[in-house]
Amino acid sequence: MNTIAVLMGGYSSEYQISLKSGNVVYNAIKEHCNAYRVHLLKNKWVYVDDNNNEYPIDKADFSVTVNTAKISFDCVFNTVHGTPGEDGYMQAYFALLNIPQTSCGMYQAALTFNKRDLLSVLRPYNIPIATSVFYDRGDTIDSKAIAEKVGLPCFVKANRAGSSFGVSKVYNTEDIPNAITNALKEDSQVLIESFLDGIEVSVGVITFKGEITVLPITEIVSETDFFDYKAKYEGLSQEITPARISDAQTKEVSKLAKHIYELLDMTGFSRAEFIFHNNTPHFIEINTNPGLSEESILPQQAKAAGISLTDLFMNAIHEALNKKL
Repeated sequence: MNTIAVLMGGYSSEYQISLKSGNVVYNAIKEHCNAYRVHLLKNKWVYVDDNNNEYPIDKADFSVTVNTAKISFDCVFNTVHGTPGEDGYMQAYFALLNIPQTSCGMYQAALTFNKRDLLSVLRPYNIPIATSVFYDRGDTIDSKAIAEKVGLPCFVKANRAGSSFGVSKVYNTEDIPNAITNALKEDSQVLIESFLDGIEVSVGVITFKGEITVLPITEIVSETDFFDYKAKYEGLSQEITPARISDAQTKEVSKLAKHIYELLDMTGFSRAEFIFHNNTPHFIEINTNPGLSEESILPQQAKAAGISLTDLFMNAIHEALNKKL
């Protein structure tokens, strides 16, 4: 049996969601491998046993000593949303230690976590995306110029944050500064995008049994003004799988999501968001460590594809162990 560290937590506002995902993974795989829950927090890295006893992780080699026995890991199942698990830091750390991990590589994680940089990379490939403006902390806020460029309403987003933290939908020019201030609570960089009106869908793409696989598509119907934190995590949305879109739309957005996965040389799980604006799927963003709790979108999609949580997670471990470091 392989010894697996299920990495959860993180340093961002998403750490509690990550702990939830990590525990779902742990419970799904613990009968199929030697699984250890590892909490990655700002003030400590610890293995947490089933009695909630904590044992410090040795950062020099990512090992843990339990009752004088040193335990090393064959693979890390990375469920950390946000920094440092989704932005490249942990990917680079494990690559240096030669420990396989289930998410994408260091470059892909850093690039996809930075929404502005990712859009800049995809734009030359004619991927349909929203009109956008970039803002950095300390820049002068020219609300009029921003509104003229992207139109109203628009979205103001923290550039490097997830779970809709630091996101506002803005209807009036005079509200742009407050929205930027809100986004700056999460990140020093801000992305301001035009509002795209249309059906929103989420497309999971994974490597399953060696093949790049597009999962059944989920339609997002939010009861709030947009798919914000409350809609995602407090039940104020409908997530309909498969999405109520035509076969032609399904084929088009599936092809586009797979193309982006291949273009970026992705591995592991991904979940990309699109909006059908004027009947064309426009790319919004991609998550490389998506939520993995039972109610999360990617597990819903896997279930619709006939893939159990255990099969989904164990496959990710086998893919990580088999890919070249």
